[in-house]
Amino acid sequence: MKIGVLGGGQLGRMLGMAGLPLALEPVFWEPECSACANVIGEHVCAPYEDEKALVQFVNTVDVCTYEFENVPSAVLKKLAAQVPVYPPLRALEVSQDRLVEKQYLADLGIRTAPYAAVDSEQDLHAAVKQLGLPAILKTRRFGYDGKGQFVLRSEADISTAWQTLGNSALILEGFVAFQREVSIIAARGRDGETVFYPLSENVHRDGILFTSRALIDDELQHRAELIIKHLLDALDYVGVLCLELFDVNGELVANEFAPRVHNSGHWTIEGAETSQFENHMRAVAGLPLGNTACVGFPAMVNIVGTHPDLSALLQLPAVHVHFYGKTEKPSRKLGHITVRAGSVQQREEQIAAVLRLIEEKTL
Repeated sequence: MKIGVLGGGQLGRMLGMAGLPLALEPVFWEPECSACANVIGEHVCAPYEDEKALVQFVNTVDVCTYEFENVPSAVLKKLAAQVPVYPPLRALEVSQDRLVEKQYLADLGIRTAPYAAVDSEQDLHAAVKQLGLPAILKTRRFGYDGKGQFVLRSEADISTAWQTLGNSALILEGFVAFQREVSIIAARGRDGETVFYPLSENVHRDGILFTSRALIDDELQHRAELIIKHLLDALDYVGVLCLELFDVNGELVANEFAPRVHNSGHWTIEGAETSQFENHMRAVAGLPLGNTACVGFPAMVNIVGTHPDLSALLQLPAVHVHFYGKTEKPSRKLGHITVRAGSVQQREEQIAAVLRLIEEKTL
């Protein structure tokens, strides 16, 4: 079976690698001809608006999926008229607009941070008065890894924030005083079968995910599963979805969801019986889903900006290195490292050793 994937970045690359052992052959449609996924499978290199490319793609694949949210929804609509597309278009459309997403979650009874739409500087002043400070002004569309955001700490920041982001539709979100940032990843099959991965505890640096630790038997696991299942069922979802959450004194507050495989689940490649990438490919292909149980105590560290010394990394025990084949650039995700340990303490020691090597390179 040939699985069409819109996008050719590292997520597409890892989807393709997961599918090949199951004879699920990836075909990527990606405008960037040097995209890192193109070494894994066929590659249609053309803009998404290219009608000839669309015909070529449709005639090649049996089913279609996507590796990132910013795919033009109009293209997916055209694809969906000719081949099955998973996850469903509705999930993509909701996730592409932060205001629509917050309203959708609220309508499902899922608690979110307080928010307000901002379409003018006057709206921004009113939203600050309503939500208080500090608060985060975000573009409603196309923001990721800290991009398209401005933190307001005082009323003096309002004018600068508007000048910085005011050419886009915006949303102001109130600050959430959380103890932990966590995420839960689940996969849902065509038949509604649903499996859940353990919660991940996430730490960010400069707005970019830096580390994710699998939480074994966390007290909030069951509650998180109920929330994400409610969302998946409402969307009639097929594939992998990640829901980012704040732990606020033992209560879960939803931040946002990603209708795709997610950076906080990269540890599942070596750290779970079935990776998030394999389960996504299984789901869109209509195959049974795999076991999501952890193997040991896994965690992930992102490689951002520069590559650490590979030889030094490979000397560390139970460390698995993934370089994505991308050139070095500030704030660019170049790869990740999975550690898998026999205990939480051993895991922390392994993470510390990895971080020393990463920080040596960046000094």
